[in-house]
Amino acid sequence: MGRVATVNNIINFSCVDGPGSRLVIFMQGCNFNCKNCHNPYTIDMCDSCGDCVASCPASALSLTHNAQGKPKVEWHSELCTQCDTCLSTCPKQSSPKTRQYSVPQMLALIRKQVFFINGITVSGGEATLQLPFIIELFQAIKNSDDLSHLSCMIDSNGYLATNAWQQVMPYLDGAMIDLKSWQQQTHRYITNRDNHRVFASLKLLAEQDKLYEIRLLHIPGVSDFDSEIDAVASYLKQLPASVRVKLNAFQQHGVTGEARLWESCTEQQMQTLAARLTEHGVGNLILPNVYL
Repeated sequence: MGRVATVNNIINFSCVDGPGSRLVIFMQGCNFNCKNCHNPYTIDMCDSCGDCVASCPASALSLTHNAQGKPKVEWHSELCTQCDTCLSTCPKQSSPKTRQYSVPQMLALIRKQVFFINGITVSGGEATLQLPFIIELFQAIKNSDDLSHLSCMIDSNGYLATNAWQQVMPYLDGAMIDLKSWQQQTHRYITNRDNHRVFASLKLLAEQDKLYEIRLLHIPGVSDFDSEIDAVASYLKQLPASVRVKLNAFQQHGVTGEARLWESCTEQQMQTLAARLTEHGVGNLILPNVYL
C-alpha cells in the first residue's frame, strides 16, 4: 500500500498560495503552537476520544471501532452543517472533520481539475509533518505525462530538517516559508519553538533556487520585525532578488486565547513597515490587498 495523508481541507482553486491558479491541500497537524494561529483546529490530530459525537446537532459524527477494537470518530460530511460545535467541544481543539487520502486518490482529484490549475500547493497545519506522502505525490505528478507540467510547492513554517528537505528537493518547484519573528525569544513566545531550523531551511532553499516566498507576519507590539528593522533588512537583501517578501498583517479573526487581546495590524502600520524596509533597500515586497 502507498502513503496515506490526513487532510483537513482541499481548495480546488486558489490564487494566493503560489503562482497562478492552484489546487491547495491543507494537511492536518502542526509542530508549532502559535498563539496567533487562525486555524488552531488544524494543530492536533483527532485522537477519537468521542467527546464531540454527542455534541453534534446534525448527528454528523459517530464513534465506531476497528477490527482491533480501537475507537474511531467518523465524520459524515453529507450531514454536516459546518456549525463547528465539534471544534469548540474538543478538549484538544482539534477537528474530527478530516479525510484520509492515498496518493492514487489524490491524483484522481487533481486530474479532475488539471485543465484549470497551474500547480499544486501542500499547506497545513504543517504539511511537512507528512513528508513521505508529499514526496510520493510530487514524484507521481512529475512522472505522469498528463500532470508533469504542474508545479509542486510547499507552504511551510520552515521547521523541517535540512536532510528531509533534500529528500523532497528533486520534486519540489518552490517553497513559501513563514518567518514568525527575528529574535529567538520572540519566536519562542509566539510559536513555542525557536527559529534556528527556519533560518537553516531558508538558507538551503535559497541556495537551491527553491525559495519562492518568505512571509513576515506583522503583529504590532508583539512581533519584532519593526524593532529589528536593520537586521531584518540586511538579511532579506542577501536573499536572491527573485524571492518574494510577503508582508502579512495580523488580524484577530479566528484566533483564541491571549492573541484575541493583541492589536490588529492596520493598513497604515503595514505601509510604515514596508516603507522602512524599502528605505533599507529591500525589494520585491508584497503587501496585503485587504485588512479584515
